[in-house]
Amino acid sequence: MKEIPDGSIHLMVTSPPYYNAPFDYPDLFKDYAEFLQLVQDLCKDLYRVMAPGRVACFVTDDMLVKGQKYPVVADVTRLMLDAGFRYRDRIVWVKPKGYVRISRRSGVVIQHPYPMYYYPDNIQESILIFQKGRFDYSYVRELPLKTREKSRIPLHDYNDHEWHLTVWNITNVLPLGVRLEKGIAAFPEEIPQRLIKLFSFHGETVLDPFLGSGTTMKVAQELERNSWGYEIDRGLKKVIEQKLENNHQSDSTVEFQFRQESKKSRRPTSRKQVARSVVVT
Repeated sequence: MKEIPDGSIHLMVTSPPYYNAPFDYPDLFKDYAEFLQLVQDLCKDLYRVMAPGRVACFVTDDMLVKGQKYPVVADVTRLMLDAGFRYRDRIVWVKPKGYVRISRRSGVVIQHPYPMYYYPDNIQESILIFQKGRFDYSYVRELPLKTREKSRIPLHDYNDHEWHLTVWNITNVLPLGVRLEKGIAAFPEEIPQRLIKLFSFHGETVLDPFLGSGTTMKVAQELERNSWGYEIDRGLKKVIEQKLENNHQSDSTVEFQFRQESKKSRRPTSRKQVARSVVVT
């Protein structure tokens, strides 16, 4: 992320591509080692761009691919710790039980009601929260009163919507009907909304290094934060533009920067060939 100055990011919210997920990214990576190398490269550069004491959040989960389960949560945690981050928390995002894309692995027991046939259906993902060192809370006291008040966490949402728990029940973006995220593994806006309100102040800068359809940047814009986002698939430019234009504010600007080393879409290329960066200020 050579475009981003050292220590300038106050919060990262992202969801890396689900390792060779059958629905969304089949055969995107040559093997699991290539996926982990991408995450490792990100973690190292992420430590450079994050401001001291600030938070990085990954929305991810273990992946079942062709009958093999991959420990993505454990490996992302290990790589972030190796890069120098502290492990701060883990939130479990629970999706509705009737989610149509559940694998129905539990049906094996119905066919074979004996021990050793049990495989549960997965309706959750992990929100992994890491921190670069420790936060200096004198920073809050030194902020202008106007900034502090604009950054105040809505206690109604915090209590009534149970933000205070380590389990968040949030409906996922369903792959149904006409929507901008069609064909993209997008997370619901509620997730970056909560994380941005909980871990950043008004006017600060949010990063999403796997931007996808631009959800994180859209929410950051709504909450009056600056943002950076990176995306390899140039075909998503129109989707990102539409999201940001629909949400455009008079005092905001959007800038697209293109790199030349890759002009391909995400399907046939390695994610290591980053094609585009996007910045909103």
